[in-house]
Amino acid sequence: MDLKQLNSVSPLRVFEDSINGGLGKGNLGVIVSKKGVGKTACLVHIATDKLFKGEHVIHVSFSGNVEHVINWYKEVYREIVDNNSLDDANEVYEQILSNRVVMNFSQEQVAIEKVLASLEALISHGAFSADAVLFDGFKLTIASEDDIAKIKEFAKRMNIEVWFAVSPVRPDVVFDEYGVPNTLEKYFPLIDVLVALKFNEKADKVNMTVVRAHGENVPKPAKVALNPKTMLIAEHN
Repeated sequence: MDLKQLNSVSPLRVFEDSINGGLGKGNLGVIVSKKGVGKTACLVHIATDKLFKGEHVIHVSFSGNVEHVINWYKEVYREIVDNNSLDDANEVYEQILSNRVVMNFSQEQVAIEKVLASLEALISHGAFSADAVLFDGFKLTIASEDDIAKIKEFAKRMNIEVWFAVSPVRPDVVFDEYGVPNTLEKYFPLIDVLVALKFNEKADKVNMTVVRAHGENVPKPAKVALNPKTMLIAEHN
Protein backbone atom coordinates (compact mmCIF):
# COMPACT_ATOMS: atom_id res chain seq x y z
CA MET A 1 0.00 0.00 0.00
CA ASP A 2 1.31 3.45 -0.87
CA LEU A 3 0.46 6.83 0.71
CA LYS A 4 -2.33 7.61 -1.77
CA GLN A 5 -4.08 4.33 -0.99
CA LEU A 6 -3.55 4.84 2.74
CA ASN A 7 -5.20 8.28 2.57
CA SER A 8 -8.25 6.87 0.81
CA VAL A 9 -8.92 4.23 3.50
CA SER A 10 -8.01 6.39 6.50
CA PRO A 11 -10.70 6.29 9.21
CA LEU A 12 -10.36 10.08 9.40
CA ARG A 13 -12.34 10.26 6.17
CA VAL A 14 -15.32 9.32 8.36
CA PHE A 15 -14.48 12.19 10.70
CA GLU A 16 -14.16 14.64 7.80
CA ASP A 17 -17.54 13.56 6.44
CA SER A 18 -19.13 14.30 9.81
CA ILE A 19 -17.90 17.92 9.68
CA ASN A 20 -18.90 18.46 6.06
CA GLY A 21 -15.51 17.81 4.47
CA GLY A 22 -13.14 19.01 7.15
CA LEU A 23 -12.35 22.09 9.21
CA GLY A 24 -11.19 24.29 6.33
CA LYS A 25 -8.60 27.06 6.02
CA GLY A 26 -9.13 30.12 8.20
CA ASN A 27 -11.20 28.18 10.75
CA LEU A 28 -10.76 27.12 14.38
CA GLY A 29 -11.41 23.58 15.57
CA VAL A 30 -11.47 22.44 19.20
CA ILE A 31 -11.07 18.94 20.62
CA VAL A 32 -12.21 19.00 24.25
CA SER A 33 -12.31 16.42 27.04
CA LYS A 34 -11.38 15.77 30.62
CA LYS A 35 -7.69 15.20 31.27
CA GLY A 36 -6.27 11.86 30.20
CA VAL A 37 -8.95 10.93 27.68
CA GLY A 38 -6.75 11.27 24.59
CA LYS A 39 -6.89 14.79 23.15
CA THR A 40 -3.20 14.93 22.21
CA ALA A 41 -3.37 11.51 20.56
CA CYS A 42 -6.44 12.61 18.59
CA LEU A 43 -4.69 15.82 17.58
CA VAL A 44 -1.63 13.85 16.44
CA HIS A 45 -3.85 11.55 14.36
CA ILE A 46 -5.29 14.59 12.58
CA ALA A 47 -1.79 15.97 12.04
CA THR A 48 -0.40 12.65 10.78
CA ASP A 49 -3.27 12.31 8.33
CA LYS A 50 -2.41 15.75 6.96
CA LEU A 51 1.26 14.80 6.71
CA PHE A 52 0.30 11.72 4.72
CA LYS A 53 -1.46 14.04 2.28
CA GLY A 54 1.71 16.08 1.83
CA GLU A 55 0.52 18.99 3.94
CA HIS A 56 2.70 20.96 6.37
CA VAL A 57 1.91 21.05 10.08
CA ILE A 58 3.16 23.10 13.04
CA HIS A 59 2.51 21.45 16.40
CA VAL A 60 2.67 24.02 19.21
CA SER A 61 2.95 22.45 22.66
CA PHE A 62 2.03 24.47 25.74
CA SER A 63 2.72 21.58 28.12
CA GLY A 64 6.49 22.03 28.30
CA ASN A 65 7.07 18.42 27.24
CA VAL A 66 8.07 18.37 23.58
CA GLU A 67 9.52 14.87 23.84
CA HIS A 68 6.09 13.57 24.86
CA VAL A 69 4.59 15.07 21.69
CA ILE A 70 7.33 13.62 19.47
CA ASN A 71 6.79 10.18 21.01
CA TRP A 72 3.08 10.43 20.24
CA TYR A 73 3.87 10.93 16.56
CA LYS A 74 6.10 7.85 16.62
CA GLU A 75 3.42 5.81 18.36
CA VAL A 76 0.60 6.91 16.04
CA TYR A 77 2.75 6.17 12.99
CA ARG A 78 3.64 2.73 14.39
CA GLU A 79 -0.04 1.93 14.93
CA ILE A 80 -0.87 2.94 11.36
CA VAL A 81 2.00 0.89 9.93
CA ASP A 82 1.00 -2.13 12.05
CA ASN A 83 -2.56 -1.94 10.71
CA ASN A 84 -1.59 -1.37 7.06
CA SER A 85 1.07 -2.81 4.78
CA LEU A 86 2.75 0.49 4.00
CA ASP A 87 5.53 0.41 1.42
CA ASP A 88 8.93 1.73 2.60
CA ALA A 89 7.62 2.62 6.07
CA ASN A 90 10.90 4.00 7.41
CA GLU A 91 11.51 6.13 4.35
CA VAL A 92 7.95 7.47 4.47
CA TYR A 93 8.36 8.42 8.14
CA GLU A 94 11.49 10.44 7.42
CA GLN A 95 9.70 12.08 4.50
CA ILE A 96 6.68 13.23 6.51
CA LEU A 97 8.84 14.49 9.39
CA SER A 98 10.29 17.11 7.05
CA ASN A 99 6.77 18.57 6.80
CA ARG A 100 6.30 18.87 10.58
CA VAL A 101 7.66 21.41 13.05
CA VAL A 102 7.22 21.12 16.83
CA MET A 103 7.40 24.32 18.89
CA ASN A 104 7.03 24.95 22.61
CA PHE A 105 5.71 28.00 24.49
CA SER A 106 4.56 28.83 27.99
CA GLN A 107 1.07 30.29 27.97
CA GLU A 108 1.75 32.04 31.27
CA GLN A 109 5.03 33.62 30.17
CA VAL A 110 4.55 34.35 26.47
CA ALA A 111 1.75 36.60 25.23
CA ILE A 112 -0.36 35.23 22.39
CA GLU A 113 0.83 38.09 20.16
CA LYS A 114 4.41 36.82 20.48
CA VAL A 115 3.34 33.23 19.79
CA LEU A 116 1.53 34.31 16.63
CA ALA A 117 4.45 36.53 15.57
CA SER A 118 6.82 33.55 15.89
CA LEU A 119 4.49 31.38 13.84
CA GLU A 120 4.12 34.03 11.17
CA ALA A 121 7.89 34.48 10.99
CA LEU A 122 8.33 30.72 10.48
CA ILE A 123 5.64 30.56 7.81
CA SER A 124 6.39 33.80 5.96
CA HIS A 125 10.14 34.16 6.40
CA GLY A 126 11.22 30.63 7.28
CA ALA A 127 9.82 29.19 4.06
CA PHE A 128 7.64 26.68 5.95
CA SER A 129 4.33 26.83 4.12
CA ALA A 130 2.07 25.56 6.91
CA ASP A 131 -1.41 24.23 6.19
CA ALA A 132 -2.38 23.70 9.83
CA VAL A 133 -1.28 24.81 13.30
CA LEU A 134 -2.12 22.69 16.34
CA PHE A 135 -2.36 24.32 19.78
CA ASP A 136 -1.78 21.42 22.17
CA GLY A 137 -2.39 22.00 25.88
CA PHE A 138 -3.48 25.61 25.43
CA LYS A 139 -5.72 26.62 28.36
CA LEU A 140 -8.48 28.00 26.19
CA THR A 141 -11.13 28.08 28.92
CA ILE A 142 -9.16 30.68 30.90
CA ALA A 143 -7.92 32.63 27.88
CA SER A 144 -9.53 35.93 26.97
CA GLU A 145 -12.02 35.97 24.13
CA ASP A 146 -9.86 38.70 22.59
CA ASP A 147 -6.88 36.31 22.44
CA ILE A 148 -8.96 33.65 20.70
CA ALA A 149 -10.24 36.28 18.27
CA LYS A 150 -6.61 37.17 17.48
CA ILE A 151 -5.83 33.52 16.78
CA LYS A 152 -8.84 33.27 14.47
CA GLU A 153 -7.82 36.43 12.63
CA PHE A 154 -4.34 34.93 12.26
CA ALA A 155 -5.83 31.72 10.80
CA LYS A 156 -7.79 33.69 8.23
CA ARG A 157 -4.90 36.00 7.32
CA MET A 158 -2.42 33.13 6.95
CA ASN A 159 -5.02 30.84 5.30
CA ILE A 160 -4.42 27.93 7.67
CA GLU A 161 -6.46 25.61 9.89
CA VAL A 162 -6.00 25.93 13.64
CA TRP A 163 -6.86 23.07 15.99
CA PHE A 164 -6.90 23.21 19.79
CA ALA A 165 -6.71 20.31 22.25
CA VAL A 166 -8.37 21.57 25.43
CA SER A 167 -9.04 20.37 28.97
CA PRO A 168 -10.90 22.62 31.44
CA VAL A 169 -8.73 23.78 34.34
CA ARG A 170 -11.24 25.39 36.69
CA PRO A 171 -12.61 23.29 39.59
CA ASP A 172 -16.29 24.24 39.17
CA VAL A 173 -16.79 22.77 35.70
CA VAL A 174 -20.06 21.18 34.58
CA PHE A 175 -19.95 18.78 31.61
CA ASP A 176 -22.84 18.05 29.27
CA GLU A 177 -23.75 14.58 27.98
CA TYR A 178 -21.09 14.71 25.28
CA GLY A 179 -18.27 15.92 27.51
CA VAL A 180 -18.36 19.64 26.66
CA PRO A 181 -17.61 21.85 29.70
CA ASN A 182 -19.81 24.86 30.41
CA THR A 183 -16.66 27.04 30.59
CA LEU A 184 -16.30 26.65 26.82
CA GLU A 185 -19.70 28.08 25.91
CA LYS A 186 -18.68 31.75 25.75
CA TYR A 187 -16.17 30.90 23.01
CA PHE A 188 -18.76 29.21 20.76
CA PRO A 189 -19.07 32.23 18.40
CA LEU A 190 -15.34 31.86 17.62
CA ILE A 191 -15.30 28.06 17.24
CA ASP A 192 -16.07 26.62 13.80
CA VAL A 193 -15.86 22.92 14.71
CA LEU A 194 -16.20 21.47 18.21
CA VAL A 195 -15.37 17.84 18.92
CA ALA A 196 -15.89 16.31 22.37
CA LEU A 197 -14.21 13.17 23.72
CA LYS A 198 -15.77 11.18 26.54
CA PHE A 199 -14.68 7.80 27.89
CA ASN A 200 -17.41 5.16 27.92
CA GLU A 201 -16.42 2.72 30.65
CA LYS A 202 -19.16 0.21 29.81
CA ALA A 203 -18.09 -0.10 26.17
CA ASP A 204 -14.38 0.51 26.91
CA LYS A 205 -14.27 3.06 24.10
CA VAL A 206 -13.83 6.80 23.77
CA ASN A 207 -16.86 8.49 22.23
CA MET A 208 -15.91 11.26 19.81
CA THR A 209 -18.88 13.53 19.16
CA VAL A 210 -19.03 16.37 16.65
CA VAL A 211 -21.06 18.93 18.62
CA ARG A 212 -20.65 21.98 16.37
CA ALA A 213 -19.88 22.05 12.66
CA HIS A 214 -18.96 25.31 10.96
CA GLY A 215 -20.33 27.55 13.67
CA GLU A 216 -23.67 25.85 14.25
CA ASN A 217 -24.80 23.28 16.79
CA VAL A 218 -25.33 19.86 15.25
CA PRO A 219 -29.00 18.82 15.78
CA LYS A 220 -28.12 15.12 15.89
CA PRO A 221 -24.40 14.98 16.74
CA ALA A 222 -22.42 12.39 14.82
CA LYS A 223 -20.64 9.94 17.09
CA VAL A 224 -17.47 7.97 16.44
CA ALA A 225 -16.07 5.34 18.81
CA LEU A 226 -12.32 5.31 19.32
CA ASN A 227 -10.11 2.54 20.63
CA PRO A 228 -8.88 3.98 23.98
CA LYS A 229 -5.43 2.42 23.54
CA THR A 230 -4.68 3.56 20.00
CA MET A 231 -7.27 6.34 19.55
CA LEU A 232 -7.97 4.88 16.12
CA ILE A 233 -11.58 4.95 14.95
CA ALA A 234 -13.30 1.70 15.87
CA GLU A 235 -16.89 2.32 14.75
CA HIS A 236 -19.27 5.13 13.85
CA ASN A 237 -22.96 5.95 13.41
